[in-house]
Amino acid sequence: MFYHTKDGSGLPRDPFAAIVSPRPIAWISTRGASGATNLAPHSFFNAVAYTPPQIVVSSVGAKPDRAKGKDSYSHIVETGVFCVNIAGSADREALNASSANYPAGQSEIDALGLEAVECETIDCPRLAHVPAALECRLTQTVDLEGKDNLLILARVEAIHLRDDCLTEDGRFDVLRYEPLSRLGYLDFATVTALFQMRRPKL
Repeated sequence: MFYHTKDGSGLPRDPFAAIVSPRPIAWISTRGASGATNLAPHSFFNAVAYTPPQIVVSSVGAKPDRAKGKDSYSHIVETGVFCVNIAGSADREALNASSANYPAGQSEIDALGLEAVECETIDCPRLAHVPAALECRLTQTVDLEGKDNLLILARVEAIHLRDDCLTEDGRFDVLRYEPLSRLGYLDFATVTALFQMRRPKL
């Protein structure tokens, strides 16, 4: 099968998100200029550099009660900071519930009864229970092609690691929490097995 993306695949559902998978999920917590907090998952997310550590997140879609983008995007532009909470398998129901279209000003953290604590380097809440959290400072936004496609680039200022996810030899062990990832359609996956390969030397 072959198709031009501008023409569509002709399949019942667009396969693009299933092809580019699995994708890590940024469970983003924010506090807007008004003091309102927000929590939402974003599945177009990844790390893009080591030094300094930097990430990229896309905000796709809009809300009628926002001038541009969704609540997370609006808060990030207003304050310049946000926190990426890393979700494990145990978070699947709460993460999915936080994707509901809550009105601006309604805190998903409060609505779902999740415990939040303050970040250390930025004015933003983070989820207390997650295996890892990245305190991020906005460096750039980019309007992408297409309606309501917005790109966020940020520098990671500080990192929280849950102690029970660290091994005795100092490795962050993803199998201790099984990272949640996004596939296509309504599909999610968790990491339950690892294998290693050394980079070849020529």
